[in-house]
Amino acid sequence: MIKLSLYGAREWLGCGVAALVLIAITLYLAFTFKYYVTGWICSGFVVFLWLCVAAFFRDPPREIPKQLDILVSPADGVVRDIGSVECPEIKCFENGSARRIGIFLSVLNVHLNRAPCRMRVEYEQYKKGKFHDARNTKASKENESMTIGGIADMNGYNFPVAVKQISGAIARRIVCPVRIGQVLEKGKIFGMIKFGSRTELYLPDSDDFEILVKEGDKVYAGSTPIARFKLAPNDEDTGNPEQTTK
Repeated sequence: MIKLSLYGAREWLGCGVAALVLIAITLYLAFTFKYYVTGWICSGFVVFLWLCVAAFFRDPPREIPKQLDILVSPADGVVRDIGSVECPEIKCFENGSARRIGIFLSVLNVHLNRAPCRMRVEYEQYKKGKFHDARNTKASKENESMTIGGIADMNGYNFPVAVKQISGAIARRIVCPVRIGQVLEKGKIFGMIKFGSRTELYLPDSDDFEILVKEGDKVYAGSTPIARFKLAPNDEDTGNPEQTTK
C-alpha cells in the first residue's frame, strides 16, 4: 500500500473524484452505444493519469541514520552544486559565508522535505519571486522561496542551519507549516514543494563539516548522509530514541 502525503490531499483526492466521474460517464456511453472495448480502454487511461498524479504525492518510509554526527539530505533529487556563498538574506548567515548544497528535484522525485538534523526553528522567511527552471542558476536568488533556519542540536553541540525550498518552472506552491520555536527531529517531514523544484541546505562554512556527497550524486530525503559534523560523537547507541524509521 502506497502512503500518500496529506499535503497533496487537495490534488490527489480532487483528481480522484474527477476520475471517478469521468469513468462513470465513459462506461455509460460505452455501454449505451456498445463500444465496450473503447470504454474500458478510456477508463483504464483515466485511472493511469490519476495514478501519475497520486504518485507525485507518495510518502515512502525512510530509514533515518542514527549516527549522532550525521546530517541527512533534506530532499530527494540530484546534487547540482556545492560551494561557499554569501547569503545576507538568510538571517543566521547574514554576517558571513555559508556552505550551500543545492539539490534539484524532477517531477519524478518524492517532493517531501525533511529536517537534516535535530533543529529548533528560530525564523522563517517567505519570498515572492519568479519561476525560472530550478536548474537555472538564477533560481536560487530570483525564484519564489521559503526558508526556515535555526539552531542545530547534535548531542549538545550547536550551530546555525537553514533549509531553503525553491519553486521551479512547474512548481507553483510551497508547503511549509512550520512554527517558530518548533523543534524538528532529524528526518522529520516539515513540508513539500509541489512539482519540479530545488532545495538548498546551508551549513557553516567551516572545516568542522565534512561534505559526504558530490555534484551529480542522487540523494534521498531523510536517509542519505549529506554531511558529517566532526565535533559530535558518532555513537549510534546514545541517539535520540525518536530517530528511527519513519
